[in-house]
Amino acid sequence: MHKGIAIAGNMLVDNVKAVRTYPKAGMLADIVEVRRSVGGCVPNTLLDIAKMQSGIPLTAIGKVGRDGDGRYIIERLKEDGVDVSKVVTSDTLTSFSDAMSAQDSGERTFFHFRGANAAFSPADVDLDALECDLLHVGYVLLLDAFDQRDGQYGTVMARFLHDAQQKGILTSIDAVSDSEGRFAEIVTPALRYCDYAIMNEIEGCAVSGLAPRDEQGKILVSNIEKTLRQFIEHGVRRRAVIHCPEAGFCMDAQEGFAVVPSLDLPKGYIQGSVGAGDAFCAGCLHEIYQGASAEQMLEYASAAAAANLSAADSVSGMKCETELRKMMKEWRRKAL
Repeated sequence: MHKGIAIAGNMLVDNVKAVRTYPKAGMLADIVEVRRSVGGCVPNTLLDIAKMQSGIPLTAIGKVGRDGDGRYIIERLKEDGVDVSKVVTSDTLTSFSDAMSAQDSGERTFFHFRGANAAFSPADVDLDALECDLLHVGYVLLLDAFDQRDGQYGTVMARFLHDAQQKGILTSIDAVSDSEGRFAEIVTPALRYCDYAIMNEIEGCAVSGLAPRDEQGKILVSNIEKTLRQFIEHGVRRRAVIHCPEAGFCMDAQEGFAVVPSLDLPKGYIQGSVGAGDAFCAGCLHEIYQGASAEQMLEYASAAAAANLSAADSVSGMKCETELRKMMKEWRRKAL
């Protein structure tokens, strides 16, 4: 690969608000810190890859409002050398999330305004003019126009991915956690036209219908493996990936099933988990582009996710490739 990675989809501003502990309904919790950061699949994943300093050409594709938040996102991407020429603007306000991050656990909860992302559609993307080897799209279930039904392909997203593959572009997707129970309906059609699918254990198992954890909260590795096999059966051509706090899992169409436990982080290391999934995804895309094996990809992605956890926002914690590979070698891994 030499033409780079393009990432299309959600672009937004994260208003990250750290609280001492997450309150029960009706109760009050102190906000102890407020930060503004870029958020969403496109800025998070692209800036994480850019910070790895591997020289991969990077392109952003999405829609923002003609407002201060939209300008902030575009300028932030340009600062790290991302091509923003394919970002379009709208009269609708730029999407944003208020992310509440609990200091005691790192757990986060999002309150999201869909804004310009809801209007982003395949009509905003000129595939004929797109120069990239790998196109990653996220998030399924949070892009209204792409999640619409399509009589031939199942969803508009599935048709879009098919069209990209017909141009010789490798395709990848990520999803978002959704409480409406639409995972199988919306995600499954897209899997038929993916070379890669990367998501967390909740999203992945919502597609398969299998429980990701037992009653004690322990990850059920057998169900994760079955879920990934289903992804391949649904049409994912190369690799299906699931990540969770304990480990990363991959089903490679050629190499089979791989598991790599997460890095064992020091007490007090975690400052927030906003964007941790995007950081893991960025690590996967980086290593896919470099031709790494499934296990090597998971090792690198776990280091990228660990780096992310050192900061409260979605991108500030990322490190360069040399430092991430040093973490991979020197840090212990969790027992799974």
